[in-house]
Amino acid sequence: MSLHPAAPEDLAGLVTAYQQTTQAVVDLGRTCSDADFDLPTACPGWTVKDQISHVVGLESWLHTGEVPRVDVPDYDHVQHEAGKFVERSVELRRTMVGAKVVDELETIAAKRVEQFSAPDLTIDSVVQGAWGPAPAGENLRTRILDIWTHEQDIRQALGRPGNLDSGGASVFMDLLFASLPRLVARNAGIEPGNVVIIDSTGPVAGRAGVWVEDSDDGKPRGIPLFSGIAHDGDPEDVFTTITLSTDALTRRAAGRGGLEDIHYTVHGDEDVARRVLENLVFVP
Repeated sequence: MSLHPAAPEDLAGLVTAYQQTTQAVVDLGRTCSDADFDLPTACPGWTVKDQISHVVGLESWLHTGEVPRVDVPDYDHVQHEAGKFVERSVELRRTMVGAKVVDELETIAAKRVEQFSAPDLTIDSVVQGAWGPAPAGENLRTRILDIWTHEQDIRQALGRPGNLDSGGASVFMDLLFASLPRLVARNAGIEPGNVVIIDSTGPVAGRAGVWVEDSDDGKPRGIPLFSGIAHDGDPEDVFTTITLSTDALTRRAAGRGGLEDIHYTVHGDEDVARRVLENLVFVP
């Protein structure tokens, strides 16, 4: 697996990526008119302002531990308890002026940067995460992934593409490539004897591959390629390479739209490529 630019690995680099990503959302919000805030986005039921409200709400909860006290109507896009929990922060701000929500984000993001920049904090220090206590480095990666994804949702709705070569983009790609063995072998159910390679043409350029083999539990197992891990490949392995841009790859991996909404090329088995792309979604 290789990426250029590479994803940050140290705490300072992750804090910088987090700060840059949250600031990008703030900057987008500062340019929004009332009509812009009301534009629908790729997340069902959410406008541009709702996307920002979601980021504000989750960062505020992680920082303070306080859960908004508000009733959530039976929206069609809220389908489970986790969705209802997330929706509380959005519902709380539905009557707020968009600019005020952006002010909130700027304030809470500064507090979060201060928290993660504390002199005694290390990348392994355990802090509260969205899924429970977790090391600061893991927490930051998860939050960067989520916020950068919503930043791209906002950009798509506004027609203002950008930030595809940022630290946030690299973190997204790094986490996706790390998940690829599971996504290819288990989620897509690609048969043993297949090798799947994904080439991202950029702005975050990278290549990751998975060799699928049999395992003891009778289910296919993915072995990462280009990682220094040896495998007993077979000359008859079937190679399939999927080539697409950072934008197309991350939109698909975030579950935004279907295959007809992205451009990609395939060298090898078209059916294998389609199954991989259909099962590539890894963002919660």
